[in-house]
Amino acid sequence: MITNLLKGKENQLQVIKKYLLAAVLVFLVCTPKIISSLYVLHIFISCFIYIALTLSLNLIIGWSGQFSLGHVCFFGMGAYITTLLMMNTGMSFWFALLISAVCTGVLGALLCIPTLKLRGDYLAVVTLGFGEVFRLVMTNWTSVTRGPMGLPGIPSPSLFGISLHSRVQFYYMGLIVMLLVVFFMVRLNNSGFGLSMLAMNDDDIAASSIGIYPVKFKLWAFVIGAVIAAFVGSFYAIYIGFISPSSFTYQGSITMCAMVVLGGMASIPGSVFGAVILTVLPEALRAFSDYRMVLYGATMVLMMLFKPMGIWGIDKRIRNEYKLKTKGGRKWKQS
Repeated sequence: MITNLLKGKENQLQVIKKYLLAAVLVFLVCTPKIISSLYVLHIFISCFIYIALTLSLNLIIGWSGQFSLGHVCFFGMGAYITTLLMMNTGMSFWFALLISAVCTGVLGALLCIPTLKLRGDYLAVVTLGFGEVFRLVMTNWTSVTRGPMGLPGIPSPSLFGISLHSRVQFYYMGLIVMLLVVFFMVRLNNSGFGLSMLAMNDDDIAASSIGIYPVKFKLWAFVIGAVIAAFVGSFYAIYIGFISPSSFTYQGSITMCAMVVLGGMASIPGSVFGAVILTVLPEALRAFSDYRMVLYGATMVLMMLFKPMGIWGIDKRIRNEYKLKTKGGRKWKQS
């Protein structure tokens, strides 16, 4: 009887979660019809971009246990490769998007291979250096990238003969990109591949003893994370319409890492919460311009003091179901 009651409670929670997700999705779809402010829509689009980027970086940091500080270079590669192909060859955005994703994935693998034996601070320094090398190349390769002047006038994409250029159209495009990334990460998280990466992250030696090869999974994590970041970078380029090396500095990687840590590593809801909070909070505190960064920093410190594993960290993700059911059964007995 107790077991049936607990199963009923679990089913009710699952139904509630599904209704909440459906309500959020309906709200996001209807937002442009409810909110006419272009500034607010821009914040929503920024949230979509950072959610996708945070999930791609969380795959590298949270799932595979590689502390990367150069993720912004993959983001920038997608933007630059797509832009250069569109502007110099007249290629369609959709073909340029695929080529940039493939090229960035290959470069991600080439970066990962020599760093597979590095961990912690050493890997962070190497990836940070790689990101700075990318920025310096884009700054000094003036014959191709125009250097610090950047690339203005990025053409808008077209779909079935319709040019996509309005803020509302980019809003829906960004929403689709974000939902595709979330869906992919949910599928990966619930697959044997995702669970194998978590096992490898916990203990390389133990994982190797049961046939999980760390090198393989670390390499794939870097490649998949790089490809997702390239997709997002391509969307960012056509949305903003202008890119320059200053758009892809190491501060971008640090911001993404902060979103991963704040939300919770190896957690999809955590990545969403972390990205939304650290995107909206600076804008919400803009009215307090003199104290904005102080309040922003204080909020981060308080979060790390009271929620050191993040808003939705690994402790929530892998909680022991048996213990929860046991506690629920005890409460039922007492009542």
